[in-house]
Amino acid sequence: MLTGQTPILVLKEGTKRERGRGALSNNIAAAKAIADAVRSTLGPRGLDKMLVDSMGDVVVTNDGVTILKEMDVEHPAAKMLVEVAKTQDQEAGDGTTTAVILAGELLKRAESLIEQNIHPTIISQGYRMASQKALEVLNSISEPVKIDAVDTLQRVAVTSMSSKSVSFSRDLLADIAVRAIQAVAEKKGDTYTADLDNIQVIKKQGGAITDSQLIEGVIVDKEKVHSGMPARVEHPKIALLDAALEIKKTEIDAKIEINEPSQLNAFLQEEENMLRRMVEQVKKSGANVVFCQKGIDDLAQHFLAKEGIYGVRRVKKSDMEKLAKATGADIVSKVSELTPDDVGSAGLVEERKIGEDSLTFVTEAKNAKAVSILLRGGTEHVLDEIERSVDDALNVVAVAVEDGKIVYGGGASAEELALHLRDEAAKVGGREQIAFESFAEALETVPRTLAENAGLDPIDILIELRQSHKSGKKFAGVNVHGGKVDDMKGLHIVEPIRVGRQAIESATDAAVMILRIDDVIASKTTSPPAGGPGGGPGGMGGMGGMGGGDFGED
Repeated sequence: MLTGQTPILVLKEGTKRERGRGALSNNIAAAKAIADAVRSTLGPRGLDKMLVDSMGDVVVTNDGVTILKEMDVEHPAAKMLVEVAKTQDQEAGDGTTTAVILAGELLKRAESLIEQNIHPTIISQGYRMASQKALEVLNSISEPVKIDAVDTLQRVAVTSMSSKSVSFSRDLLADIAVRAIQAVAEKKGDTYTADLDNIQVIKKQGGAITDSQLIEGVIVDKEKVHSGMPARVEHPKIALLDAALEIKKTEIDAKIEINEPSQLNAFLQEEENMLRRMVEQVKKSGANVVFCQKGIDDLAQHFLAKEGIYGVRRVKKSDMEKLAKATGADIVSKVSELTPDDVGSAGLVEERKIGEDSLTFVTEAKNAKAVSILLRGGTEHVLDEIERSVDDALNVVAVAVEDGKIVYGGGASAEELALHLRDEAAKVGGREQIAFESFAEALETVPRTLAENAGLDPIDILIELRQSHKSGKKFAGVNVHGGKVDDMKGLHIVEPIRVGRQAIESATDAAVMILRIDDVIASKTTSPPAGGPGGGPGGMGGMGGMGGGDFGED
């Protein structure tokens, strides 16, 4: 009979396993660390982060989702918060930092409840109930907005950009964003949809931000292929070709034997005739501007120039689709099948020099459902941040138009939700009541963080904010510039309802998922750990400890 117990190996050697309270506290610590990494970027007084990747490329931004994407996050629970930011960005286009710090705060509050021996399932249930109530209240305090309410939509865009480094030019960029969305928005029944794929953003280094402009048409980042072509064509007839104006190579190996000079001459002559016929086909269709997705032979360029036809080659597929939408032209795959019915029109096609590059502008199109935004800036990093800011502005204006509802920012709606949830908590029986109250406190992290980043006393601000909302001032929020509690409606601090709604939904989902994990099993990584075969902990960024510092923020 064996006296010793033989260990039973169920998992592969090198697998790390952590159970119970330890696993949960490590996951919460990692999530809180992610939230703390972006907390200081929230609001108009938030600061930027400089991110340097392994290749030495630099990104300077305060955009939550960009920061988290650029950070090399290893910890699995921390990755869930990165997913929260990505989902927020896809669905609402803004509010990524808010969503992440809300998720981090929900977990922080849950940790203290778990220490009071409240089961994670009870907390999860309470959080779910609280989020449903919060969404109901958010809907009830929202106000309608219409697509022709230009002032309100501009304020939505301005609010989105007020925390960015481009805030000094936000009025100009907000005007561009609103006009772009109004141009591409399409009515479907009683609602509107705004497809951002129809808005092209072109960045060109040089000039100032104030030189940025909206072009009602399409900018193709290409120049005409031949110097003999006209630089400007008024009332052009435009052909779009998904075919090369070149001699097609044979798909199989072919051998041509030429025995005398006349045969070579005839061969070259036939090549020339083939190209000439292609150009004649273009001319026969009535087109005097050709955008080609593939190449244009040098000889074909010469023939096009002789006919006074403006030609551009190697145009991106996405640009071709925008041109088709704007001009009404059909994209043709065979030159021989090009007919006058396939040709589109516009008011003007011209080549303009922007900085060091020549671009082709197609403007005054009959169906300007495709527009372009030309952004200018002093340096590449500034231009990248302008593009991110404009992208946020376009997204928030688009979702405001689509949903037709706005709420007030500056922590006003968050505090109003917290007030209602505290009142509702008294009606909720059992231990879920405590989770309800914790959810309300977590929502207050938005005004508290705004106050902290502005150098204000968060406790004083929160006390004053609570008093204002209890006395019926539901639009009271944090005025970070004035350093006091103020009326957000009067200050025109507005955001689409979808930003707040998505932040609450995503943060709750992530928090509940992390709370329900009580066992972490991490496989050994395939790559050898640092320090040789024998060194370093295995699995998921040193999962042996899996603390808050293990997700690669150093």
